[in-house]
Amino acid sequence: MFRHFISALLLLSSLSFAQTIPTSTVPASRLAHIRHGINLSEWFAQVYDPKGYTKEHFESWTTASDIALIKSAGFDHVRLSVNPQPMMDAMQKPNGAADYYGYLDAAMKMILDAGLAVEVDMHPDSDLKAKLNDNDFVERFADFWRGVAKHYSSPPWDTDRVFFEILNEPEMHDAYRWQGVAARLAKAIRQGAPSNTILAPGASWDNDDDMVFLEPLRDPNVIYVFHFYGPHIFTHQGASWRTSYWKWEGNLHYPSNAANAAQVAETVPEAIDRLYVIRYGADHWDGPRVESEINQAADWAKRNGVPLVCNEFGVYRHAQPQDRLAWLKDVRTSLEHHNISWAMWDYSGSFGVVTKQNGKNVLDEDTVKALGLR
Repeated sequence: MFRHFISALLLLSSLSFAQTIPTSTVPASRLAHIRHGINLSEWFAQVYDPKGYTKEHFESWTTASDIALIKSAGFDHVRLSVNPQPMMDAMQKPNGAADYYGYLDAAMKMILDAGLAVEVDMHPDSDLKAKLNDNDFVERFADFWRGVAKHYSSPPWDTDRVFFEILNEPEMHDAYRWQGVAARLAKAIRQGAPSNTILAPGASWDNDDDMVFLEPLRDPNVIYVFHFYGPHIFTHQGASWRTSYWKWEGNLHYPSNAANAAQVAETVPEAIDRLYVIRYGADHWDGPRVESEINQAADWAKRNGVPLVCNEFGVYRHAQPQDRLAWLKDVRTSLEHHNISWAMWDYSGSFGVVTKQNGKNVLDEDTVKALGLR
């Protein structure tokens, strides 16, 4: 009976989207804190070290020197990825919540003390996202979010510079169900944090075409999220995850051209995958094409009277440097043309704005320039 009640509640939450949608109340002064950002990955999420989420990792992966470097480059905020599962697990142990909050508090304080804003991005693995198809788990996750939001909305945390992102890249095939789940999680966050701004994604991987399906939440203090990696065949060339043929690609140029794509296609084993590469060459991916894609999200936001942030975009460093820089500049320019806030993926990972030199993180000045900073 309870499960049927929750299902009905989620459906009603979804249907209510089509009713009165309040005008956005996100202050311009608050939006000004998150104009140009960078993602901090592999710190509180995506930890692939077999030792996992340890005190030593939290205290050494990102340091005060890294935060100072981010500030010096001209970024105004960071998107802090937090995998909720280790935190939820820690809360089941004696003093586990206090210990985990201690590590996360130290990171948050370091970021805010540097004059940066922070997007707290709930960034789980796919197995936790799949659990959101279960109503009981939605309630458990909502309760978890309520507690996190309450913790970081109370003094000494700065309400104007702490933002709560419902979920990174949902993987929900039923977009109508996601509407109800998103509404439930947003309500829980709002119960914990009456004044902070919430960041809300669409149902499937935060794609820009997913954005145009989304109906705004009834909460007016919300910024809407999308990610942009178009086209993945260029931005993820050489990558060994998700799509098998990406790893065969190399030296695929941006802007795209047919001759280069045909040459790269010869190195790809499967005929269907070669076709995808050839199509990339024929599709004329360049600045105007990027603009046409981002314009769809911008038009949606304008129609609905809500602000946007593109808080992931980037190119895997396997691409040729000049092509990567050209793509970054075109995407950043289009976002700023539409007054869309942004955060590049990422700081020190395989898409990073820094490189390692003599064991130290050093800014890639060409990337910083492509982002229009300094």
